Amino acid sequence: MSLGYAEKLSFIEDVGNVGMTEFFDSPQLLQEKIEQLAKLIQKSKHLVVFTGAGISTSCGIPDFRGPKGIWTLQREGKPLPEASLPFHRAMPSMTHMALVELEKAGILKFVISQNIDGLHLRSGIPREKLAELHGDSFMEACPSCGKEYFRDFEVETIGLKETSRRCSEKNCGGKLKDTVLDWEDALPSKEMNPAERHCRNADVVLCLGTSLQITPACNLPLKCLRGGGKIVIVNLQKTPKDKKASLVIHGFVDKVIAGVMDLLNLRIPPYIRIDLFQITVTQSLSADKKFVNWTIRVGSVHGQNAPLSFIKSVEVSFSDKIKYKLASLDKQPFQLKRRTITTEVFDIMLKLNFSDGCGCQCTQITIPFDFKVSAKSFEPDKEEIFQKLSEAAVEEFRCGQNSLIERKVFSSPKSEATVYAIVTNIKGFESNPLSNSDLKWQKGSVNGIETSRKRSNSRKRKSRP
Repeated sequence: MSLGYAEKLSFIEDVGNVGMTEFFDSPQLLQEKIEQLAKLIQKSKHLVVFTGAGISTSCGIPDFRGPKGIWTLQREGKPLPEASLPFHRAMPSMTHMALVELEKAGILKFVISQNIDGLHLRSGIPREKLAELHGDSFMEACPSCGKEYFRDFEVETIGLKETSRRCSEKNCGGKLKDTVLDWEDALPSKEMNPAERHCRNADVVLCLGTSLQITPACNLPLKCLRGGGKIVIVNLQKTPKDKKASLVIHGFVDKVIAGVMDLLNLRIPPYIRIDLFQITVTQSLSADKKFVNWTIRVGSVHGQNAPLSFIKSVEVSFSDKIKYKLASLDKQPFQLKRRTITTEVFDIMLKLNFSDGCGCQCTQITIPFDFKVSAKSFEPDKEEIFQKLSEAAVEEFRCGQNSLIERKVFSSPKSEATVYAIVTNIKGFESNPLSNSDLKWQKGSVNGIETSRKRSNSRKRKSRP
């Protein structure tokens, strides 16, 4: 989890068992258990997945209770682990993306998560099929109308406190609150009610990377037992619920899930992150009407005062006919003011330099500037644009592709706001961690759905912040 989140939590003396011993099944036993799990999933009619911090450790996010977990090190008086990249740039793991494919195939019905890292949403799991029991570090919600805002930056508070932003819905404007629970906060009914319902209906609840210690969340998987459902636990440490489980697998979650996906003949899709930013150009005539005073601003789509977390600096240059010097903007807000005569038409070139954690260093955007010509507002099919960007990123296996997705023109003051989508990360996965000779189980259809690598490879998953 975020180290910042751990520091924001209220202090309590007892956080449960930490520094728990890790266990590893032998290669042969692990293979046998992977095959058992694949068969259970194949036969399942209502699969529910319950996730903990262990599915995100391969994303560079430390867990809490493992040998090098945050609370383990705190109790031992040792320095906290260092994240391998900024929290807001963490990318979903192989397991996250496998769950996306299982949901798309109609196999996975619901995901229940104790994590606050936002990676399930970022991976592409639909919000209506996800319960985030402890909240989301990247989510704000309006208590007045209920609208949620998924951000590309970490919200500054926890404990359901008011943030510095307001709801943008018409006739609302309520003060937004963070969604991350502190110790004393009760689990929200909005998340608990569907989680309980799906667990009661589940024939398999698959627990991935969780120690199953935090109540009442840890008791949710048990609700499937009354209806004859089965619990499967994949975790490196023993849990209090192991005796209730039909199958306990001690192995790395990514390796287990990758083996299962291969046996089901489902391919793990690549992760593609598409971020959004806004460019605003504002113009006004000088008093003698000979000059245009203009300002260009590169900012967040989440509000004028929201941080633009994935852009480090902006370099501004101009077409040759304009004798402006290149400007370098390295502090937010990225804003430049200039004056030109009214008859001149030129291009403004922006080189956007990305922050750490992005998959490429920079990209370039060209903005045409013409005081006399007023562009019209337009809003194309965003989903189609996202799909094309994703397909191009996968085909070329690189990021940096960008496209205009929205333009709004205002008359007073005269201004134009354009929103761009840009591919900032792409991550592929090798779905077979075991040799083909190790995978002896017969592959076939899943829940009556014929699966093949060719079919699943043709579908690209797009992801946005």
